[in-house]
Amino acid sequence: MQFLKKNIWTLATMALIVFVGMIGDAAAQGTSASGSTIMQTATQKATSVFSSVKTIIFIIGGFGLVGLAWAAIFGKVNWKWFASLAVGLAILAAASSIVEYATGSTEATTAGLTTTFGNI
Repeated sequence: MQFLKKNIWTLATMALIVFVGMIGDAAAQGTSASGSTIMQTATQKATSVFSSVKTIIFIIGGFGLVGLAWAAIFGKVNWKWFASLAVGLAILAAASSIVEYATGSTEATTAGLTTTFGNI
């Protein structure tokens, strides 16, 4: 409760900024000028964000692999870190295939989101 009392104006301002940022899409009344619905626009934006975040995480994961390689040179490998990094990057690489399998839809592939492993 103390947190809310101290930060109520910050939270209200953040909510207002998010509301103002989204009002353009909400005012589209179902379709935009290009003929796509709000949900199609949201899907395209989510796909774009996921692709960008995926690239950033792969870059950070590459630095992690370099760090683990240096640790291996000096005999100080933490195998838990290696396993979690390897499994995490593998899951991220196959994320679109996992979503397609779970949902039974190929909409992610048609939206431009492909798996890093290639066409499976």
